[in-house]
Amino acid sequence: MTTAAPRPTDHRNRLRDTKAAPYWLDRPEYPTPLPRLTADTTCDLAVVGGGYTGLWTALLAKRARPERDVLVLEQNTCGHAASGRNGGFCSPSITHGLANGADRWPTEARLLHRLGMENFDAFRRDLDTHGIDCGFMRSGKVTTAATPWQAEGLKGAHALARRYGEQAMLLDRDELRSYVDSPLWTAGLWSPDYALLDPARLVWGLRAACLDLGVRIAERTEVTALTTRHAGRVRLTTPYAAVGARQVALATNIYRPLLKRLSLTMIPVYDYALTTEPLSNEQLAAIGWSGEHGITDAGNQFHYLRKTDDNRILFGGYDAIYHYGNRVEERLTQRPATFDVLAAQFAEAFPALAGVRFSHSWGGVIDSTTRFCMFAGTAARGRISYALGFTGLGVGATRYGAQVMLDLLSGRRTERLRPAMIRRPPVPFPPEPVRYLGVEATRWSMAREDTHGHRNLWLRTLDRLGLGFDS
Repeated sequence: MTTAAPRPTDHRNRLRDTKAAPYWLDRPEYPTPLPRLTADTTCDLAVVGGGYTGLWTALLAKRARPERDVLVLEQNTCGHAASGRNGGFCSPSITHGLANGADRWPTEARLLHRLGMENFDAFRRDLDTHGIDCGFMRSGKVTTAATPWQAEGLKGAHALARRYGEQAMLLDRDELRSYVDSPLWTAGLWSPDYALLDPARLVWGLRAACLDLGVRIAERTEVTALTTRHAGRVRLTTPYAAVGARQVALATNIYRPLLKRLSLTMIPVYDYALTTEPLSNEQLAAIGWSGEHGITDAGNQFHYLRKTDDNRILFGGYDAIYHYGNRVEERLTQRPATFDVLAAQFAEAFPALAGVRFSHSWGGVIDSTTRFCMFAGTAARGRISYALGFTGLGVGATRYGAQVMLDLLSGRRTERLRPAMIRRPPVPFPPEPVRYLGVEATRWSMAREDTHGHRNLWLRTLDRLGLGFDS
């Protein structure tokens, strides 16, 4: 029996029963929220933010000095935001990819690459040490090209990887079909040093490991103010209680910065994803996807794809939406216009899966910087540290950021603090309305490059200034 080609609007029928919730968080094993802080307290180290960065910070701090009193303050529940909503791609890079690091810090590229690989290996060892079962699998990633200029870009990425000793292999169309078979993609790049994991199980596992070591965690406890005019302590104000901390680590992602100096360093960019219903082995075989690897495409407005444990396909990316005035609101994590686009693109990529429905639709907010990767620093004469700006590729890099914050608070001059990406902050974004106009001009220009293969004057100017915008 043959299946009729889908009509232009048929993809919308696949969204009819979609649940508006992150797939990873929509599970019965979602931990019961911990009590909010309702009585004044003190601690040695207060960590603000219960995502990956904050939980890694608390875990590593307590493991290094078990006698240290560590308190995590999370405004919602641990993993509610980016840490529970991402695609679960775990890159070994701490610079948002080798190319970004080599372009921005060419004299330090080998150091940055080595530090990233060491962090990647230590990440896996820590999961084993603390019994964190998050499905971590070093399954590799394929980057696909749909146009001749994207295929040329993959050749450049392959040459760069070889130069720095990173494993990579170019794939022609026939070779690519053994990884994934789509009429859209004509070439690929295989990167074996890449991992996939379950994002929610990672954050829940880190949370449990922290509690096992004696870290205190207060959920549903928003820090509304931070003041340093208290002898020997930093005061953190929450709705029902105050905390006096000897030191503070800020791991707040894109949420309202507690330090004024951080107000222009990041912009919130919304990213969206869909998951399909569970697929049969026959359906996956129809698109040639027999391995456990992840997939991304080589466009500026790129997609990311992966399989889940129950054989769904997660399909996300493409749109990167900025809202005027740095708006961050829960309602913005649902955007039907983007889900419509993603569903149509999925149908175009995989016509063999006509009729497959989507089970979940959601979005999350990314803390994007002008250089696409994390930055760190201190305040209050070294009593406060921060690590922010992971720009959507921070699952692995958050552990590195946590170590950097602890190094900064300790006053130790470690190798992790040597790179310029740590010593120097990113160029700030301009104020509104210039910021919004600049982001929109960049999005339009990137879409044009994806269509025609040419970087226009605007993008070339940003390249020369070392600035940009990415998801």
